[in-house]
Amino acid sequence: MIEALRGLGYTTASALADIIDNSIAARASRVDINFVWQGEERRIEIQDNGIGMDATGLDKAMRLGELNPLDDREESDLGRFGMGLKTASFSQCRSLTVATTQNNQFNCLRWDLDVLVESSGDGWFMLEGPSDTGLPLVEPVKNIDHGTLVLWEKLDRILTDGFTEDNFMELMDQVERHLAMVFHRYLEDKSQRFEIYINGCRVKPWDPFMTGHPAKSWNSPLASQATQGGTVGVECHVLPHKDRLTDKEFESAGGPDGWTAQQGFYVYRNRRLLLAGSWLGLGRGRSWTKEEAHRLARIRLDIPNTVDSDWKIDIRKATARPPVNMRKWLMRLAEDTRARARKTFASRGRPARTGNGQTVVQAWRADQTAGGVRYRVDDAHPAVRAVLDDAGSLLPQIKAMLRILEETIPVQRIWLDTAENKETPRTCFDGEAPSEVVEVLSVMYQNLTSKKRFSAEEAKRKLLQTEPFHDYPQLVASLK
Repeated sequence: MIEALRGLGYTTASALADIIDNSIAARASRVDINFVWQGEERRIEIQDNGIGMDATGLDKAMRLGELNPLDDREESDLGRFGMGLKTASFSQCRSLTVATTQNNQFNCLRWDLDVLVESSGDGWFMLEGPSDTGLPLVEPVKNIDHGTLVLWEKLDRILTDGFTEDNFMELMDQVERHLAMVFHRYLEDKSQRFEIYINGCRVKPWDPFMTGHPAKSWNSPLASQATQGGTVGVECHVLPHKDRLTDKEFESAGGPDGWTAQQGFYVYRNRRLLLAGSWLGLGRGRSWTKEEAHRLARIRLDIPNTVDSDWKIDIRKATARPPVNMRKWLMRLAEDTRARARKTFASRGRPARTGNGQTVVQAWRADQTAGGVRYRVDDAHPAVRAVLDDAGSLLPQIKAMLRILEETIPVQRIWLDTAENKETPRTCFDGEAPSEVVEVLSVMYQNLTSKKRFSAEEAKRKLLQTEPFHDYPQLVASLK
């Protein structure tokens, strides 16, 4: 049975997150994780300063399926099946030692899968005390007032053929990114101190929603819906476009798996992240897939631990699926967020209106027809209008040229470049020297003042209402 449970699909990071759940339940304020690459004694240690366990509590903690998932639990409880400590540990190692002290009373138990294999009969032989290699690591636990040490040895699921010390270091980085995301609300909470350290370095929280960032496009008020099991809360966010972030901010906000993979719902139970970046099987006709156009959409979803069964939470706390009676409500919220995110992505985060609330005149418009969307040059744009008004006998040729440009937009090439490069192509004079912008601006400005008879002030105001010059107010102001 235990050998079968090892294949549940934990990663090292998700397994360690399950161990930390127990530390939080034990009211720990600090968890230390140490990755040790020391000759043949390679191991992972997880120690907390929680309340610890007495002999009875440790015995229950080491049993498989000790808890009934149907029983009522405390509101803050992060577990459900009573399996996390064992299944998470066995997924990574063959030897699990737990040493704990409560009220100065020390207890230590150990599972060793090799001992079970070699034992005759079908007994479940749990061992008292640590292994020979674990003995010096467990001794310090005897000298503390309270706390627990979880020791993983015989890391057969980690130290596979070809695994090197460099791989061990990379694994530490992966674990750090995962824990920074899963427990970010605990790590951010100033009212209740909680810290995680990996090999002595503090794990800094990673907030998927960039809370408080001044360039954020939008976030919704908290929406909630009452269910028989408790209240479910939803908060929708649209993150800033890359153009509104520094390189460091953009790289950080991409998260452990990158911008496209991190879009969607973030499902929390008691502030602990269960599922990061998923559309939860929602969609009309078929489930939504993760697309570049919606990569700025992230939705926080909070559920109580009383609805685990309704949401089909699994042992690994890695999957969730909303009940049928909530899907329509969640889909409506998600559709609105996806539409806003798509608009922000397409406009590169630039406002469609000026600071005075006036609509920016754009050079292109999207016409929705029965056959689909067609992109047209907007002849109301001042630059286009000026050429058409002065065209004279060349007007048919200029209109023909514009039509050819409209009909030959390299849509497929733009789509491929965007998908492959993970960003929108450069537009709006992005990366160009100010002198080149001024050169085009000057032509527009002279046309408005000389031919259209606008005053200097009126001409500048009109330019500030025109794409792409609304992004260059200082250059517009400098025109003479």
